[in-house]
Amino acid sequence: MAETVDIRELTNLVASKNDFVQLITKGMDRTIVGQKHLVESLLIALLANGHVLLEGVPGLAKTLAIKTLASVIDAKYSRIQFTPDLLPADVIGTMVYSVKNEKFEVKKGPIFANFVLADEINRAPAKVQSALLEAMQERQVTIGDSTFGLDKPFLVMATQNPVEQEGTYPLPEAQVDRFLMKVIIGYPSKDEERQIIRQNISGEQTEATALLKPEDILDAQKVVEKIYVDEKIERYIVDLVFATRFPADYGLNDLSNLISFGASPRASISLARAARAYAFLRQRGFVIPEDVIAVSHDVLRHRIGLTYEAEANGITTDEIIADILDKIQVP
Repeated sequence: MAETVDIRELTNLVASKNDFVQLITKGMDRTIVGQKHLVESLLIALLANGHVLLEGVPGLAKTLAIKTLASVIDAKYSRIQFTPDLLPADVIGTMVYSVKNEKFEVKKGPIFANFVLADEINRAPAKVQSALLEAMQERQVTIGDSTFGLDKPFLVMATQNPVEQEGTYPLPEAQVDRFLMKVIIGYPSKDEERQIIRQNISGEQTEATALLKPEDILDAQKVVEKIYVDEKIERYIVDLVFATRFPADYGLNDLSNLISFGASPRASISLARAARAYAFLRQRGFVIPEDVIAVSHDVLRHRIGLTYEAEANGITTDEIIADILDKIQVP
């Protein structure tokens, strides 16, 4: 009985904090036409204290989305254009000699912001991409002998272009795994495209205005951490992840020759965190199986390795995830 009361209290707490979600959504709708899934994914990552990898052709408002989100929250935003000649110091900063003070001083790089856009992240070599690893996972940066904590909230949104592969480097699995979600961005609808044209040729575009403070996000993150996850949901998440590792154990024998490696334990953590954030957006103080299913593709698609046979047959990780979701019994 006490558990029921707790869940009711949690739901009321979530509802009381949910006004800011409407503020963010309305603020972003003024600038961005359509792309509801992109906006919702950014909110899930922000609430779950994770990072997002976006994949889509140029011109789909990926850069505009995170810039607008930073403006609405009145947070510090920085953009790093990844190029083949980029150095780790260009991302995290370096030691610079000060003639005035006659000593080396730390010059902080663009990673020191609340919202960091890593544009075309697959254009830089591995040593630059790895410069992001400590920042993304540990929320700190080491320059010389000093370690600096990063501002909160801290969200990295990386983009990659799936079409043009010349001069690109595949992201190391260790780094890809650190993204809470990988979101595939599609084209707008015809009506949305007409609205985009109207906005751009008539000068109707409006600038995003600050509606919230970073502290509001931190408060919401604390509420998300309290959202109840039942043991049945935990078992369901574990079954989904284990089905990517040992498909034959779950009656998915066809997938055994298609998966080279399954999702890591970080996938289980990410599914639970993203499902909590999704429940928060739906104004619930508890996670239901539909929350897990809703975020499964975005959380798992970049964590499953495909065999040569799967790639040769044009099979995608999304198809494998769909098969797993169909097979695993929903609690």
